[in-house]
Order: sequence, then structure tokens, then C-alpha cells
Amino acid sequence: MSRAGRILVVDDDAAIRAVIGQSLRRAGHEVKAVGSLAELDRAFAAGAPDVLVTDVVLPDGNGLDMVAGLVADHPGLPVIVLSAQNTLTTAVRATEVGAYDYLPKPFDLDALTQAVAGALARGESDSVAPIGEEDRALPLIGRSPAMQEVYRVIARVVSNDLTVLISGESGTGKELVARAIHDLGPRRRAPFVAINMAAIPRELIEAELFGHERGAFTGAQARTAGRFEQAAGGTLFLDEIGDMPIEAQTRLLRVLQSGEFTTVGGARAIRADVRIVAATNRDLARLVADGQFREDLFYRLNVVPITLPALRERRQDMALLARHFLERAAEGGLPSKQLSEGAVGVLAQHDWPGNVRELENLMRRLAVLSRDVVITAADIGGVIGAPTPETVVPSDAGIEQAVRTRLARIEREEPDRLDDGTLYDRLIAEVERPLIEAMLARHGGNQLRAARALGINRNTLRKRLDTLGIEPR
Repeated sequence: MSRAGRILVVDDDAAIRAVIGQSLRRAGHEVKAVGSLAELDRAFAAGAPDVLVTDVVLPDGNGLDMVAGLVADHPGLPVIVLSAQNTLTTAVRATEVGAYDYLPKPFDLDALTQAVAGALARGESDSVAPIGEEDRALPLIGRSPAMQEVYRVIARVVSNDLTVLISGESGTGKELVARAIHDLGPRRRAPFVAINMAAIPRELIEAELFGHERGAFTGAQARTAGRFEQAAGGTLFLDEIGDMPIEAQTRLLRVLQSGEFTTVGGARAIRADVRIVAATNRDLARLVADGQFREDLFYRLNVVPITLPALRERRQDMALLARHFLERAAEGGLPSKQLSEGAVGVLAQHDWPGNVRELENLMRRLAVLSRDVVITAADIGGVIGAPTPETVVPSDAGIEQAVRTRLARIEREEPDRLDDGTLYDRLIAEVERPLIEAMLARHGGNQLRAARALGINRNTLRKRLDTLGIEPR
């Protein structure tokens, strides 16, 4: 059982402070909650806590700037950062300033409780050298929970040289993750070298990786540096590692074990000063079981695993990604286009077997083919053969997708009503009615208990029943 500790919570939202405090107190901790940096200073004057939990955006300053100073003044203080600015940059910045962990809002209370327990058990935070404050384009796009977990792992590995194995379907962005790890880490000023193991003839793989001497084989007219030498001081990205021939796997394993290699036809050992990041769209564990991949190499590569979600598993990122690709297409000289809400609804219903790469290609294609500035649901459906917007929403698509689908139907059937000033009230009523009816049914028609479950008072519930025309039973 984890030990209890003194926890200081900093958040300008009183409701969040209350919820966090209640959850951590149930776990046995002593909790003090404040709403600003000024209150934080006064709390620290009375004694440093065992763990600090803080928001980033506070009314009198930036929480991350404060964390950097506190970690310097209180070595070993674990800090858990919470933020609604849930991008990769925020996650990495939190790690840079010395935070123990980073949780994007909205966060799971169990995850926060576990993070606090881990911080207390560990007793000290990671220290990470800052990489500078220059503006950087986001290497990865998405704010879904699945991508937040990817960001958290990336943030933890950028400062070290641990080997990373990225797995995921084709088109999910494995090389983007590898480049992010390189560009945000201490080796960023050295080369990033990528090699696709599936694209090289098996008899040439060793020469490609390790280089060769003049005369090492027919056609070797001069000494040639391999990818390990080309990436010296930087990162070597081994893409589609699952397609590497078994005999080449043996040579790679020896290099990872010894940290040295020799060129084909050479005798002098060369130090392998590279960070290894590998990627695959295949199940390496199954390949190991089938005897097609070395088990010892698998464990050497799988030090830090990162699994990228398929696009269909992060549908809430669809609009953000699509609009990003349209903007990038415009920057590349293609016509500038926008997406209608109906178009977003159709995108979210597609299964995307080609994942993010397929979506990017579609946006570039529509930027050229779409006649109007605004890309509609019909434009997308005509290209990908998507179902019409009134198709039943998949059960896992959630309320967000249901709203998008409803908007798509209104756009097609009643376009004038999108701008008549009643849209908000009509859609809220459509969601509110089944919610209230469900709560009344759950509590046997008892309005008091239904109101408590909904978090409203009984008089408000009665007014909503009258307004919506719900007959209480």
C-alpha cells in the first residue's frame, strides 16, 4: 500500500480543487488546495509538501515557469502538471522543467491518484536539460486520450538514449514520432537517419547499415559509410524492423550489445554513437513465436514501447487533422479550402484503412478537386464512397459524433436553419430531453432523486419538464 503524504494542489478552478482534494483525501493524503501562485508561495512558506499538483494557466502567472524554480529550490520535490493545453509541446515542456508527471485535462481521478502514489514512492523527480524556448511547429497533431498517452511517453524518453520501439498500422505516423523524439532531445543537432528495412534487398542490408570497404564485393569501387556512421551522434530510425532478414538481425543484435560495428570487408571496430528508434506495423511478439524474429533482439529493441492508435481509434482528432492538412496544402501552393460541419461528420464515419496518411492525401486531393471554398459532405462522399450523414452513428462514436451527424443532416435538408439563431437551443433540447427522461425512468419518476443525479435543483428540473413538454410519470 502506498504511503500517505502532504499534497498541495494549485488550480484556479474551485470545482477542480474540490474534486481533486476529495479524491486524494479518500486515498489517505493530507491535501491543501490553493488557486494562485501567490497563495502557493504562502503555502510553501509554511512548509514544502511531499507532492505538488499544479495547473499550467493560473491567474497570476504560468505554472510551468513556477515549477522550474521550485524544482531548483526544492530538489527531489515531485511535481505533477495538469493542463488543458494538451499538446505534445506542453507535455515535453512539463518534463523539461522537471515535472514528475503530466496529465492532460480532462484527466482521470484514478490516474491522478496513481501518479501521486508513484511520486511519493519514488521520492524524486526526473531532471531534464531544457532544450530552449524557440517556437516550434507541432510535430504531431491530436488531443484525443490515445494521443495524450503517446505524448506522455515521448516526453519521458526525449532526454535519454533508451531504445524505442514504435508499433502501429501503416500510415499512423511512426516516423513523425521518431523525428519528434530526435528533434526534442539532446541529439537534435546531429543527423536523423532513416532506413526502411522492407525496401532494401536482403543481400545489401548489412552494407547499407554498416557501410563497406573498397573491394568488399563486386561493384564496391570505394569505401562507403553506412547508416550507423551517417547518423553518428544522432538518431538511427529503423523502419519496418519486422521485415529484417534473420541473418541481418544477428549482426544488428551484436552491435546493440557491444556498441561497436565493423564495415563489410573491414577489420577496425567503429563505435556506434547513435540512438536507436525502431518501428513496425507487424506483431513482433508473434514473429518471435513463429521463429521469424530473434527474441533477444526483440527485447533489445522493446525497451520503451510506443503504440500509435489507428485513426479510427481517435475520431475526435479527425477535424483537427483534416484542417491542419488543408492549411499545409495551402502553404504548399494549393487552393485554400475549409471544411463544413457536414464534411467533418462524414470523415468521422469512415474507417480509414490508410490512417493519417490516407486522410492527408484526401485533403490534398479535395483542395484541388473541390470547386467551392468550403468542402461539403457530398464532396467527400463522392471521393471515398462514404455513407450519407443520416447513417446510424457507430456506438463508439460518442456524443460528439452524434452532434456532427445531426448538423450534417440540417446542413443538407435545412441549410437556412444553420444561421437562424436557434441552432444552439434546438440541439441542446435534443440532447437534454432523452437525458432527463432516462434519469426519471432510472429513479422511478422521482423528480427529487432525478434532479440530484443530474446535478440540478428540483425547481429547475420542473421548469425543464414544462419547457420540453415532458410528461412526468
